[in-house]
Amino acid sequence: MKWKRSERLVDMTRHLLENPHTLISLTYFSTRYAAAKSSISEDLGILKETFEESGTGRLVTISGAAGGIKYIPLASKEEIQQVIDSLMEELAQSDRLLPGGYLYMTDLLGNPKFLDRIGKVIATAFFDAGIDAIMTVATKGIPIAHAIARHLNVPVIVVRRDSRVTEGSTVSINYVSGSARRIQTMVLSKRSMQSGQKVLLTDDFMKVGGTIHGMKSLLSEFNCELGGVAVLVEAEHPEEILVDDYLSLIKLHAVDEKHRKIELEEGNYFSKGGNEKWNM
Repeated sequence: MKWKRSERLVDMTRHLLENPHTLISLTYFSTRYAAAKSSISEDLGILKETFEESGTGRLVTISGAAGGIKYIPLASKEEIQQVIDSLMEELAQSDRLLPGGYLYMTDLLGNPKFLDRIGKVIATAFFDAGIDAIMTVATKGIPIAHAIARHLNVPVIVVRRDSRVTEGSTVSINYVSGSARRIQTMVLSKRSMQSGQKVLLTDDFMKVGGTIHGMKSLLSEFNCELGGVAVLVEAEHPEEILVDDYLSLIKLHAVDEKHRKIELEEGNYFSKGGNEKWNM
């Protein structure tokens, strides 16, 4: 079958979007479309310009015999700001306030389109960090972890509170959770990770960082490296926090349960994540 250029461009776009961070050789495209490599290179040049101008991401060319093209999903600074603003607008609704200063976010975590945008925003901050896997604790962090993993094209590791027979052999640790300083347990299957992996930790809400700190301890048990920490919402920290370095989209500044008021501000995304990577 001989493909027209318009047909090739559509199919190549689909293939690249479905396989982020995957090196695809020019030979693969040349064989697939029965086209000369010079024609494929011209097609990729068109896609590269379009992707970058539209804020879809970057197409990175790797030269050499083992080279090819790789699609890197990246959100522009404007898109990131829109996502943060939308999230703040949603979370500022007074009926989201729960006892203890928590925010109801289950509906947002069940919205695939909104989650996909959040995943792309967080993945943008770590696109060049060499992340091998995303780790979170069941259950609310799971949708966020999968959203990030989709754009980094890495697996998700789910830590549980108790052991399950379907997990096989496990490693468990005790950790201090929350401002109440309760001792809790984390359990992870021994088959979940390989030694030496670089792991991004994520969660939906962070108060003093006990859960994140517990996951960091699990990494040590598996001889894995911390690649970063990203949370959707962090709370104001009147006391010492257990996590030194993390990325947040939103900060819950204060809540007034009596008058049902929620004060939010931007998290530290732009100040901690760095600068030039969003200037596409």
